[in-house]
Amino acid sequence: MKKMLILLFTVPFCFLAAAQDMTDLVKKVKTKLDQVNDYEATGVLKTDIVFIKAPVSKIKVYFKKPDKFRLKKDGGISILPRGGVSVTVTNIVDIASFVALAAGESTVDGYPVKIVKVLPSDENNEIVLATLYIDEKNVLVRRATITTRENGTYDVSLSYGSYSNYGLPDKVVFSFNTKDYKLPKGITLEFDDDVKSSDMDKLKNKKGKVEITYSSYIINKGIDDSVFK
Repeated sequence: MKKMLILLFTVPFCFLAAAQDMTDLVKKVKTKLDQVNDYEATGVLKTDIVFIKAPVSKIKVYFKKPDKFRLKKDGGISILPRGGVSVTVTNIVDIASFVALAAGESTVDGYPVKIVKVLPSDENNEIVLATLYIDEKNVLVRRATITTRENGTYDVSLSYGSYSNYGLPDKVVFSFNTKDYKLPKGITLEFDDDVKSSDMDKLKNKKGKVEITYSSYIINKGIDDSVFK
């Protein structure tokens, strides 16, 4: 009986310790990203959505604390999952109040990672749940699954290189269910000629993918608010 009581008291404390450890890890990621007050990034965007024809495009991405974000694409309107790109790792770790729970360990691209479930305490937060795969040694998020209130669920894979000291990726890949995809204004669906209308709904239930490969960043040089209007 005594051993059982000890076990009953010990298990909750173990869970609390694990949760605390994960909170500290998320905060370390935040500290790294907090070095960046703003940035202007140059890159290339590739869209792989079965029902949309979109060429590879040159882009400029602008960010400014706390949450200003804009993507400009050569040739006009950006074909991106609404909310997907702007819901970044920075948004997640910048949540004022959250619970971080240990969810195991794994590897991503050969890097050992801690799996962390992040749940915002504010029930009105746009992010409902985020699962982060954190490279503890390098303090980098290498993968994330983000469930949002309005825009479905996104999987994000991040690769790092020259700007890893700032926590900024060289490449980001967003994957999402096309059935949750909301078309931007002015965009119409373009199917191949050999696709039957009866097959269109099936195509819309496929996975979509957006890749952004960054060639350079200009960090902490100041960006005027007018850029985001």
